[in-house]
Amino acid sequence: MPLVAGVDSSTQSCKIVVRDAESGALVRSGSAPHPDGTEVDPAAWWTALQSAVEAAGGLDDVAAVSIGGQQHGMVCLDEDGEVVRPALLWNDTRSAGAAADLNNELGAEAWAEAVGSVQVASFTATKLRWLAEHEPDAAARVAAVCLPHDWLTWKLAGAPGLASLRTDRSDASGTGYYSAVTGEYRRDLLKRALGRDDIVLPEVLGPTASAGRTAAGALLGPGCGDNAGASLGAGAQPGDVLVSIGTSGVACAVSETPTADPSGAVAGFADATGRYLPLIATLNAARVLDATARLLGVSHEELSRLALQAPSGSGGLVLVPYLEGERTPDRPDARGVIHGLTLATSEPAYLARAAVEGLLCGLADGIDALKAQGVEVNRVLLVGGGARSEAVRRLAPVVIGHPVLVPEPGEYVADGAARQAAWVLAGGSEPPTWELAGTETYEADPDPAVRSRYAEVRDLTEGV
Repeated sequence: MPLVAGVDSSTQSCKIVVRDAESGALVRSGSAPHPDGTEVDPAAWWTALQSAVEAAGGLDDVAAVSIGGQQHGMVCLDEDGEVVRPALLWNDTRSAGAAADLNNELGAEAWAEAVGSVQVASFTATKLRWLAEHEPDAAARVAAVCLPHDWLTWKLAGAPGLASLRTDRSDASGTGYYSAVTGEYRRDLLKRALGRDDIVLPEVLGPTASAGRTAAGALLGPGCGDNAGASLGAGAQPGDVLVSIGTSGVACAVSETPTADPSGAVAGFADATGRYLPLIATLNAARVLDATARLLGVSHEELSRLALQAPSGSGGLVLVPYLEGERTPDRPDARGVIHGLTLATSEPAYLARAAVEGLLCGLADGIDALKAQGVEVNRVLLVGGGARSEAVRRLAPVVIGHPVLVPEPGEYVADGAARQAAWVLAGGSEPPTWELAGTETYEADPDPAVRSRYAEVRDLTEGV
């Protein structure tokens, strides 16, 4: 049976899975770390990809490869295909002022209508505006702009000239200058961001189109943004909301219809199947658990155990986890807040529970924002590193107010990319059906008081 490979080039690492194209059975895998920071030389991604491939036993026997990657990252190339400057990543908030300026110039409603999303510091367009304003010499050298997954796909194809850059709808829809509804780039918005539009942008491919071949002859899929990859890997269908707790926190829904939210809470992205993926993203997710465990001097397992010892609502103790600013709501300069500390709540268990509840409340707010845009919510699927926490799994239905389905831990972005590669290989109108094994359902009575108390404190952080 043919084999396919899927790559997840995320913020923190590069992971690769090799799977049977028909059944989806895992054959082997590999990984390699990425450097820390909010700007990275793309060469580090290429090095990590080569290391991950080697750890996975190579790709010589693989028939097709596809790459899922962190969204929005600004990769600027000169006319020779060389990187102009280190890539600004999605979580680099230095372009917050540029985002505000772009929104003020055009208007939030006009941005939502044009590209499905109001501009925030994460989006590529805002980073291009920052580049034009702060590094004009570098901006003048830019001959092409692409995204992390585009660049890696291009490198796998041998970097055969700027005209050979390829991307897909899901990742293009997060740039701020592509409309997933019309399927066209908005070069007028690119010019508004960078000051000119005479640059190469990657060709946007359909879900089953090939972006070329590797040196060994394997087909290259169009790739996808990481959230679209996770949705495809988890087998999400219309009516499903996928909640992913990784470096970022994400709630996204597979939808047959696009959204255009002028409030900016919901980004109107595309998915990897030809549908849409309205999405909210938070900057603060699994690392909230990391930080709290470090603060308490405990392991993640002990943090989970402590959280489950405390009562629902943490005795009124609330942690608003804006540890790195926040994207949803758009408060790039905000900071984390602990509120309601008393003698009774000055215990590790209360803080542990407040951290888990605060993390989940932010995502529950996001699901409410999706619903407000008319998105159908039938099921909630929980994935990502944070979903490994028993406390997160058990408290999720309490906070979110829906039963939560938790597939067994896996690399869902890489799995989605592998499933896309299998789809490119096989063709057809829908991706191959791969069984998602080991799914557990968590149910509990919702406690609305948790979110009510969180909302009171969250709104105190305005301007903090």
